Amino acid sequence: MYPCSNPELVAAVSEAGGIGVVQPISLTYVHGHEYRDGLRFIRRLTAKPIGMNALIEASSRAYHQKMVRWVNVAVEEGVRFFVTSLGNPRWVVDTVASAGGVVYHDVTERKWADKGRDAGVHGLIAVNDRAGGHSGGRSPEALLAELEPLGLPVICAGGVGEAADFVAALGLGYAGVQLGTRFIATTECTASEAYKQAIVAADESDIVHTERLSGVPLAVLKTPYIDRVGTTVGPVAQWMFRGRRTKKWIRAYFALKAIRSLKQTSIRDGDRADDPARAVWQAGKSVAGIHQVESVAAIVSRFVAAAKAAS
Repeated sequence: MYPCSNPELVAAVSEAGGIGVVQPISLTYVHGHEYRDGLRFIRRLTAKPIGMNALIEASSRAYHQKMVRWVNVAVEEGVRFFVTSLGNPRWVVDTVASAGGVVYHDVTERKWADKGRDAGVHGLIAVNDRAGGHSGGRSPEALLAELEPLGLPVICAGGVGEAADFVAALGLGYAGVQLGTRFIATTECTASEAYKQAIVAADESDIVHTERLSGVPLAVLKTPYIDRVGTTVGPVAQWMFRGRRTKKWIRAYFALKAIRSLKQTSIRDGDRADDPARAVWQAGKSVAGIHQVESVAAIVSRFVAAAKAAS
């Protein structure tokens, strides 16, 4: 949900019965909150549990130190559910263990799940080939078949846009679902109206993968901007991503580039967020089941009712 996880949306998801997850870079750089103050603002909007997303890829020492500080602050502020991705989650597990924290790790295939299990995570978030943002390469069915033998709870991430998709995921054996794109097209999300309406109007064929934002394939809506800049990085970047040492440098370059872009453009009031000719709008193939902008409470209520009716 980066960069769309504004505090009001996070709180609304928890208040409705899910677990709203804070994305710290989004909270601070995009929505302008000092991190601890932002968490306290969310707590004023809901007393129900919230989570934190710790993107732990350590290509930059400064970034890693900042993420360590954010995790510690989250624990101090009462957060007990953590989602980790793009790195070894052992230090997060160790950090939150004394407070009774729970860590679920994003994975796209079995080898990453094995590393998460060995690091002591409590569950897995299976990012499939229908997800928005950094999606996986396997179908929901194939990925679950790989991960089930590990004996950990597995959450389906990708392709869930309507209640029937939720019921189907539970029917496959998933313990729950992670929603991203569906919650962008809500009244509580502060993403631009143009972004929301593009999701409502889109079908699966409108989702493409671009390397131009983060250096690795990112699922986004096809817009005039994406058509203009293309979807692949140049040969030098491709070569650097293949090297054991150089891939850290190129990842750091893309991370710094993204942060500079965030400082220049706010999702709340930047013209770029409203203009398809200049916008990058992350979304997954769940757009096929999203037909209107509505409240978080309405979505969660409908999903729960469908699951109860099917049980």
